[in-house]
Amino acid sequence: MNRRRFIAGSALASLVLSASWSHAQTPAPYGDDTHAFDGETVRGLARALAEKDFAAADNSLPKPLADISYDDYRAIRFRPDRALWRDAGLPFQVQLFHRGFIFKDRVEIFEVVDGQATRIAYSPDLFDFGKATLPPADAGLGFAGFRFHAPINRPDYFDEVAVFLGASYFRAVGKGQNYGLSARGLSLNTGAAAGEEFPAFRAFWIERPSKQSDAVTVHALLDSKSTTAAHRFTIRPGTTTVFDVDMALYPRVNLDKAGIGTLTSMFFFDAHDRIGVDDFRPAVHDSDGLAIRNGYGEELWRPLTNPRDLQISVFGDPGTRGFGLLQRQRDFRTFQDLESRFETRPSAWVEPVGDFGEGAVHLLEIPTKEEIHDNIVTFWRPKAALEAKQEHTFNYRLYWGDDKPNAPRLAAFTKVRAGAAANDGRLFVIEATGDVLRDIDPAGVQPVVTTDKGEIRNVVLQRNSVTRGWRLSFELHPGREKLAEWRAQLKRGDEALSEVLIYRWTAG
Repeated sequence: MNRRRFIAGSALASLVLSASWSHAQTPAPYGDDTHAFDGETVRGLARALAEKDFAAADNSLPKPLADISYDDYRAIRFRPDRALWRDAGLPFQVQLFHRGFIFKDRVEIFEVVDGQATRIAYSPDLFDFGKATLPPADAGLGFAGFRFHAPINRPDYFDEVAVFLGASYFRAVGKGQNYGLSARGLSLNTGAAAGEEFPAFRAFWIERPSKQSDAVTVHALLDSKSTTAAHRFTIRPGTTTVFDVDMALYPRVNLDKAGIGTLTSMFFFDAHDRIGVDDFRPAVHDSDGLAIRNGYGEELWRPLTNPRDLQISVFGDPGTRGFGLLQRQRDFRTFQDLESRFETRPSAWVEPVGDFGEGAVHLLEIPTKEEIHDNIVTFWRPKAALEAKQEHTFNYRLYWGDDKPNAPRLAAFTKVRAGAAANDGRLFVIEATGDVLRDIDPAGVQPVVTTDKGEIRNVVLQRNSVTRGWRLSFELHPGREKLAEWRAQLKRGDEALSEVLIYRWTAG
């Protein structure tokens, strides 16, 4: 288990904490311990907070927790028998995370029942510290986050299906999946030379579901130096787990680099990008490509890379209809990793509800030499700045499952391989699969391959009898160019038979 995965499970370890401290904290001003609550409560708090100067959260902790190691922190386990709604016969349960390690910020968590919100009180009795000496009962430490459990895989067991932990990060899985990529409530200045700003959820209100409910609703208050925000998440676990996300932003300053629907993932290597890799596994990644359904009616597929230098790609669009980071490889033989099981990692797809307006999908690919780092970020950014002292709303649906939903009947590019070609060229071999290709007359299929720099040569298209799809191969001869972007698509006359594959080649 590595640092990226510890929130997905409960590992066993030992920990010794000193009992020589007591650290009571004053609750953040997000409501009394008990207060009235309705659908406008969090928006009202966010508006009011935006009128004030930003005040950083108090993240001070007793030294044993502030300095705790990764292994020791993941040994602190919530007691399942103390889960919220454990004995209520409800379709969901809630478990909480202790503060410590890199999760120092305290978040307030309330349960909402019949229009009344009640703060969930911290107690060390909620946690198993292993060999540790328990902290004093009046420590007032609070919580770092929480996770939902539901019987997603079988009716007699509550699996972990979603988690909110750290800044504005959250994760989820569909049926039979393991945690992989993350989403964020908001990203700011991602990729900017001045450095990124990380907004954080400061308080959550969890509505108690009914016994018949297939969904659970969470409200969240976000704060940062530049903006506040109110989020509402309606979460429906299933074969594909779906989040309906309603967000209202209240900027303190004009936001010209806001990221909406931000996704963060890991790509280390695959068959098209193995430079400098000495590893027994054929591939290592949580996601293998960025998919975009743009306002021009195109389905785009951009395979991810682990570049030598930071790469930023911008896909301008008059009206994005969806985007996401997908894990298309679902065969164990692709990865050969019995521990990480990358083939079970979810894809995540962001689908606007209504019109986001004009903007662009951004993709950042950050060099990494280890698989423990999330080095891939994507988000949608509006073309116009979000003005200060105004309300800006964004509603979208976030799918966690095997693939993007509602895909048109087009062939998909499922694998890209690359290798050396004669005369300093690069050979690319691409697999395309889909029902639309299975019984089509070969004479009617035309590969369309273009590049903005260099030259495309020796384009060959042939059936692949193993996959019942098609294999497209060609050579890119970049000459003296250090970067080239090529596009490939299968067509029949003017009719698109496949999505559009966009690839950025950089000199290794």
